[in-house]
This record gives sequence, structure tokens and C-alpha cells, in this order.
Amino acid sequence: MTEPAPAPAPAPAPAPAPLSPRRWWALAALVLSALIIGLDGTIINVALPTLSDELGADSAQLQWIGGGYLLALSAAMLPIGLLGDRYGLKRVLLAGMAVFGLASAAGVWADSTGQVIAVRAVLGLGAAMIMPLSLAILPRIFGPEEVPKAVATWTAATALGMPIGPVVGGWLLNHFWWGSIFLFNIPVVALALVVSAVFLPTDPKRERVAAERAPLDLIGVVTSTLGITALVYGTILVPREGWGSPPVLGTLLAGAVLLVGFVVRQRRFAHPLVDLGLFANARFRWGTLIAVFVNFAVMGILFVVPQYLEGVLGNDALGTGLRVLPLIGGLLVSATLSETLVPRFGARVVIPVGLALLGAGALLGAGTDAGNGYGFTAVWLGLAGLGFGMAVVPATSMVMGSLPTGNTGSGASLLETVQQVGGVLGVAVLGSVLGAGYLDRLVVTGLAEPAAEAARDSLSGANGVAARTQDPVLSASAHDAFIHGMDLVLVVCGVIALIAAALAAAYLPGESRNTPAPTLPTPAPRHGELLA
Repeated sequence: MTEPAPAPAPAPAPAPAPLSPRRWWALAALVLSALIIGLDGTIINVALPTLSDELGADSAQLQWIGGGYLLALSAAMLPIGLLGDRYGLKRVLLAGMAVFGLASAAGVWADSTGQVIAVRAVLGLGAAMIMPLSLAILPRIFGPEEVPKAVATWTAATALGMPIGPVVGGWLLNHFWWGSIFLFNIPVVALALVVSAVFLPTDPKRERVAAERAPLDLIGVVTSTLGITALVYGTILVPREGWGSPPVLGTLLAGAVLLVGFVVRQRRFAHPLVDLGLFANARFRWGTLIAVFVNFAVMGILFVVPQYLEGVLGNDALGTGLRVLPLIGGLLVSATLSETLVPRFGARVVIPVGLALLGAGALLGAGTDAGNGYGFTAVWLGLAGLGFGMAVVPATSMVMGSLPTGNTGSGASLLETVQQVGGVLGVAVLGSVLGAGYLDRLVVTGLAEPAAEAARDSLSGANGVAARTQDPVLSASAHDAFIHGMDLVLVVCGVIALIAAALAAAYLPGESRNTPAPTLPTPAPRHGELLA
């Protein structure tokens, strides 16, 4: 009997193509763009009094100067992600950098409040084109084992921009005219644009062709944009109008209805604007939810701490920005540690520990009283920063690792949109908590009504009244009242982080202790793909 022929040996798997060292230049460009986005979101805050004096902007116009950027950034990200997948991440990203640079140039020469508002809105649009797509490109230029490091660097740059904004803005306004806050953007964005054009990978044509055949969901674009705009605008109105006012309730209700309609349409439409089926993946679902919880807590901390450092401890804008840096330092340390900890222990262990540290830092900060100095603040900020990095970097890597290769733009945009809207709503809620705690402890007995109203309006108003009237009792009362409100905010932030830690420990997908947490479906790019 003849023996059967042996089965042919399987062909050896092709060795992965080596990654080009030029990818680090690409990362530098993406980090630079993320840094300028974070910085530009807060740099305007220190310029508002100057704009009020030199352009005659009233309080409503000042609100639009700050809010226009936020509205455009929040509302535009979802359709931008689809455009990135359809026409190429690199193309749309470079277009966003160009829009951001041109809008900054227009801001330098703006000479009216209306022009500044328009410039800020276009800057928000440019930021919406840069932020999610720069994150979506990372899996394309780094291998699976390096993506956590790239995400950590990108996240740190985004976070660093927020406290650095007032520092840069304060220095520029002390030495130059107000247009310099826009002029500062131009060389930074120009450098990022050139480096990105040279070193970012070319957009794979095979992915674009498939995406271009699908019809664009214009109704989905309109409903999502209007819904998010209404939701964010309603929260912007809260400090002035209050939660129970008809404008706030009507705007928030309209936004909620539009977004419900958007979700219903996305579930039924053959070619949706965003793939809500991504939430069926546990890694995407829980990674996104954890990122929202982290963003809520950190935005709350960054909302109250600068006011405390400036209004209670008496630091200027530059000193305040520098004193927030322990939070960023903790983030940088833990982001580096997470590269070692996640492969060894798994994201299901590292992320809950990070959330617990974030919660512990916030709750420690909630023990602040009038006798504490900056040293105590630096300690708990550093602890919160450690937890911030240990939670957000693995969670973001987990989300990016769950996305299909041709859907990274839409997936990253969905992640960033949910985070952004959640952060805006969170700050509005925490602002109400701060205000209630402040008014509960503030004593204005004996003050004339205009002075009492100014003191009740804000800590800075109370400090101004106390300085004019030489009233140390009012100053002490206002400081104590603000610290009380801040402590309540930090309690909420700490509890939210601890709830997130419990949810993460219970529901995050488990992983092997010896394998990297994010398993990316994107193959390692070939050397030639790193050339533009």
C-alpha cells in the first residue's frame, strides 16, 4: 500500500517590515499639533480683560469668544472623522493644520469683536480636524508594542497645553499686544504642517476607494452637529442663566432630542456617519466610558485649582500655570510606567489602580482648608496626575486597538466627541456645585447691595470689593467660601473616579499578564509608507 504524500510544510510567515526611525519625527509633529490645540483652548482666558478694554467687548461677546471655539470643536469632530476615513487621514489632518494657521493669521489682524469671535470659531473647526485624526494616525505609524508609548506622549501633550495656555498668554500680554496670542500659533503650526507633510504615512488608497463608494449621511451630519451644538451651548449658558431657566432647559432638551434622533438614524441607515456597533466591542465600550470618567474628574480639577491658586493664594497667570504642572508631571511619570505595567499585569488591573489613585488625589485635595499652602496642593495634584496617566493611556490604547483598520478616523472622532461633550457637561455641573458651596459660606452682611452682588458673583468679584473697601473680613470669608465649594467639587471628582475604578475592575476585558494590552489590527507600516 502506497504511503500518502506528506502534506507540504506551511510557508513561513513573512517577517514584519522594519519600522522606520522617521516615525518619531511624525510623532513629534502630531504632538506639536496636539499641544497647540490644548494651549489655544485656554490661552484666550487671560486675554479676555484686554479684549474687553481694547475692543469694547461686553460680557456676552466675551462669552462667545471663549464659547465659539468650544462649540466648533465639539460639533465638528464626528463628521471630520468620516471625512478622514473617506478622503485620507493625512489629507484632512494637513487641511486642518492649514485652517488653524490661516485662522491664527486672521486673528493677528482682527480689529473688532465680531472678527475675533469668527476667528475663534474657525480655530475650533481647525482643532476638530487635527485632534481626532492625529490620534487616529498613531496605529498606522507604530507597531502594537509602541502604540501605548505614542498615545502616552500624545495625551501628555494635549493635557500639558491646558495649564501652559495661561502661562504663555500672560507672558505674551505682558510684553506684546493682544494679537500676539494668535501670532504665537503660526510658526508652531507651520512647523507641524511641514514635518507632518514629510513624515506622515501616505493614505492607503484601498481604504479610501471603499469609503468613497458609500453615500454621505448628510442628515446625520446635520442632526449630530445641531444636537451637539445645542447641548454645548446650553451648558455655556448655565453660569449666566441657571439650570432652571427656559433658555437653558429648552436648548438642552432640543440637543437631547436631536441626538436621540441621530442615534436612531445611525442604527437604521445603511452607511451611518458613525458605527455605533463599535460599542458592542467591550474594549471600545469600556475604554471610551473610562476615558469619559477620567476626563470628567481631570476637567473638574483643572476648573477649580487655577481659581484657587490665583484667587486664594494670590498667584498671577504665569505662577498659576506653573503651579498646575505637578498634575502633568504625574501624568508623564505614570504614562511611562504604564508601558511596563500593562504588559505585565493587564489593563484590567492597571486602569482601576490608576482610577483609584486619581480618586484618592481628588479626595485628599478635598481636605484643603484656609491654612494649607501650595505644598499640600502640589502633593495631591501629583498623586492625581499619576492616576490620570495610569488610567487614560491604557484606556485610549484599548479603544484605538479595537478599531478596524479603515475606521480609525471615525472611531477616534467618536471617542474624542464623547469625551469633549462629557467634559463640558461635567464642568457645567461642577460649576453649579462650586457656586452653591461658595454662596453657602459667603458672608456679605453690612455690604451695600451692588458690592454684595459683586461678591456673590465670583471670588474675583469678592476680592475686588475687599481690596476697594479694605475689608479683610470679606476677603477671609470669600476665601473660606471658595475653598468650601472647591472641596465639594473635588469630592464629586473623587467619587466619580472611584466609581469608575469599580466598574473597570468588574467589566474590563481580561488579558494575559504577559501580553500587551492593546492588540492592534493594523499591520506594521512598510518603510516606504512613512514617506509622504
